[in-house]
Amino acid sequence: MPDPSPQPAPTASHQLTHLDAAGHARMVDVTEKSPTVRSATATGFVHCSPAVVRALRAGDVPKGDAFAVARIAGIAGAKRCAELLPLAHVIGVHGAAVDLDLTDEGVRVAATVRTADRTGVEMEALTAVSVAALALLDMVKGLDKHTWIGEVRLEAKTGGKSGEWRRTGEA
Repeated sequence: MPDPSPQPAPTASHQLTHLDAAGHARMVDVTEKSPTVRSATATGFVHCSPAVVRALRAGDVPKGDAFAVARIAGIAGAKRCAELLPLAHVIGVHGAAVDLDLTDEGVRVAATVRTADRTGVEMEALTAVSVAALALLDMVKGLDKHTWIGEVRLEAKTGGKSGEWRRTGEA
């Protein structure tokens, strides 16, 4: 059956790596690339009401240790990224840390993921933050259904062909 939404093939001057010559999605072949040390850091924010912040500070979340659950969920998310994103490569996640910082407005989530592989770990870091934030929201949703997740973004990456990149000039 033909693809119901065919895309025009990319031009020679603008070759998209995740599209084949017919414009169909494909996984980029990284077989010939040499493994290098790479890392990525992402952040996000779980916006919470004052009541939820108080419960988190006091350790009174009815479901238990919300921060422990979120940290472990984030690490598990980083390790399972390729199962969730169809064009992501299965890579070795050699290190993953999820940090949670409670503020008066909610919880800042930060994740750093490291590997020595053929492709980067930006998506793994973003997935770690997203899953940790979802787990935290799940832990507190009984206290306040208005809790929400925002500002998930890549902050920095190192390694690979494109080298080092860091978000700059933003609040």
